[in-house]
Amino acid sequence: MTTPEHRAASQAARESYGRLVAWLASRCGDIPLAEDAVADALEAALRQWPESGVPANPEAWLLTAARRRVIDGQRRRATRRAGEPVLTQQADEVAALRREAQEAAAVPFREHLPDRRLELLFVCAHPAIPADVRTPLMLQTVLGLNAERIGSALLVKPATMGQRLVRAKKRVREAGIPFERPAPEELPERLGYVLDAIYAAYGTGWEMGEGTGLAWEAIWLARLVVALLPDAAEGLGLYALMLHCEARRGARRDETGAFVPLEAQATTAWDHELILEAEKALWLASKRRTPGPYQLEASIQSIHAHRARSGVTDWAGVERLYAVLAREYPSLGATVGWAASRGRVGQPREGLALLASIPAARVARHQPYWAVRAFLLGAAGELAEARGAYERAAGLATDEAVRRWLLAQRPAESGEG
Repeated sequence: MTTPEHRAASQAARESYGRLVAWLASRCGDIPLAEDAVADALEAALRQWPESGVPANPEAWLLTAARRRVIDGQRRRATRRAGEPVLTQQADEVAALRREAQEAAAVPFREHLPDRRLELLFVCAHPAIPADVRTPLMLQTVLGLNAERIGSALLVKPATMGQRLVRAKKRVREAGIPFERPAPEELPERLGYVLDAIYAAYGTGWEMGEGTGLAWEAIWLARLVVALLPDAAEGLGLYALMLHCEARRGARRDETGAFVPLEAQATTAWDHELILEAEKALWLASKRRTPGPYQLEASIQSIHAHRARSGVTDWAGVERLYAVLAREYPSLGATVGWAASRGRVGQPREGLALLASIPAARVARHQPYWAVRAFLLGAAGELAEARGAYERAAGLATDEAVRRWLLAQRPAESGEG
């Protein structure tokens, strides 16, 4: 049974991990050392808080404890290097860190600790980091996701992902990549990777369901991107996309906790203030006249949101946007979405043909693919195959309410009443 102290430590970990790692890494230039320091601080909290009580400022307590670990790590590194000049320099750095820790202890966490996560995101998108590991590195260091969750989100084996992440962090340290905001001319090259990481974090938070702050952390990071790069249309597009999705979170369950699909949700249960904010961001993005995939996805969600006014969903408009998305910015998600929308406009077999174009190995465990395939098979009259696809989709579902809904959609077997 967890105690209030354990729950407080867990909450502090969820809310503060990324900020602590980003701030410490920006000071010591070593991502693994910063991560180890935060992990040690959390372990110390779990051990000490049940005896001493939860401190008045849990995040500041964690920061102070993590700083001590960083100081110890830097001291050991200096000792290994030996050499009087290095030792003298390290001693000065350690003293400075101690002074900062003492000053920080009495100051509210959010007031004294600048949010350095955005800088760390751009560090992880540095050209010296292999392209295929930039987004995963951001997800782990800034948002605290483990290799298993990252691998699941990006369809990569956890062991493979773990090895890539270890090598990438070593590369950051050895290359001496500066922990600072890139020059303005460097930002556009790195922005796409940053946006992909933020969206992957939001998707993970969405799948984790109610009670997770990860989705809102992703939205907050998108706000920081928009503030840093107000002319970046794709940053605005991603922000609009996530706000549209978040606006409907409360409508995804009925009063019994059962899953409610988008087309059946009561629009009165949507958060219309978030929808208005999303529409404003999407309008600002359109003024930049630099289209991109996140703007297209946000536009699709905007069509769904319009049902609150019109009472109907413009599926033909959804299908047109998915067609552009899949052709101009091909991805697994875009193709699956296009296939689903073809079924919505009365062309389920064309949708099935689109699904058939995807290599089987890519979708063996991709739950949305099997859910869409089941819907299309049912719409095409292939009831036996549809039943099997619904069962496979249900088996891959991580949300129990979604699993039950999928099983309830299965066509009756031959001979059933």
